[in-house]
Amino acid sequence: MKKWIIGIIASLFLICLGLVVFYFINLGPVSKDAKDITFTVDTGTTSREVIDNLYAAGLIKNKYVGYIYLKLNKTVIKASTYKLNKAMNLKEIINKLAKGTNKGNTLRITFVEGMRLVDYVDLIAKNFNWSKEDLLKKLSDQTYLKELIAKYSFLTDDILNKDLYYPLEGYLYPDTYEFYKTATFEDIIDKLLKAMGEKVEAAAGDNKDYNIHDILTMASIVEKEAITSEDRAKVAQVINKRLSMQMNLGMDVTSYYGVKKDLKEDLTTSDLDNQNPYNTRRSDLIGLPVGPICSSSLDSLKAVFNPADTDYIYFFADIKTGAVYFTNNYNEFLVFKEKYS
Repeated sequence: MKKWIIGIIASLFLICLGLVVFYFINLGPVSKDAKDITFTVDTGTTSREVIDNLYAAGLIKNKYVGYIYLKLNKTVIKASTYKLNKAMNLKEIINKLAKGTNKGNTLRITFVEGMRLVDYVDLIAKNFNWSKEDLLKKLSDQTYLKELIAKYSFLTDDILNKDLYYPLEGYLYPDTYEFYKTATFEDIIDKLLKAMGEKVEAAAGDNKDYNIHDILTMASIVEKEAITSEDRAKVAQVINKRLSMQMNLGMDVTSYYGVKKDLKEDLTTSDLDNQNPYNTRRSDLIGLPVGPICSSSLDSLKAVFNPADTDYIYFFADIKTGAVYFTNNYNEFLVFKEKYS
């Protein structure tokens, strides 16, 4: 009996010793690679999510060891953007995340919902003192675009369509971001694309009739046509209805984009008849425009994935007030147009 008890104690001791050794081994660095990796902790991210993200980025050896380390040390991690590398051990990484970053080394840029890609590029160029023309050229480079397609699952060959004014229009998620002043343009685009991929996944519903390019195209129209969640869901329904009826969408916001005019400007008859691939006022353009016309909010994405359960065919958006009036009757639509134009 004594031998049996001693055997159990010895076994437990060896197991505990093995776990301790395993724990300390996994506190060490992943490799000797000291190349900087940009790592962002967003506001509201839980400690567990931070560890999961560190593991996914290949910066730590074992996420369960990470959970235990944070629990034992009761470390508070600060939201910010960091430069980490695989040669850092877990303690070094967590200590850095707990201290935050030197704000003098970073800058914040806010991209507003509904912005066009040229506005994104303008903001980036001004903040980093880069050439806007060079940045736009980079975003049209087929080799670079193919690299992005290979990297992000929601990007497809649709963005290689030569009729698109800007291939990544609608694919950069609007939000406030913090960037290192040493960031490259590619770093910035990666961050914006990654955010859009996450939002598309968060918004995804049962709408399986369209691919992601179509979804983002519809969401961009919804973004420009309506303000409230309720109205956006109804606009999405109208788009679906018209597409199913083989009607042209007839939405002015696409015509504005097609002739590169601001919504505050007036559309001329020639603008409405312009044969560009975005102009859904053209009677011969049945279906969606060739691509998105702006960046979309999460709210607009959700509206497209979950359109309202209505059966409207027409709507008129009052640009001055933001109100949207819906109807099934064309004559009533004309009344709305006359009254609120």
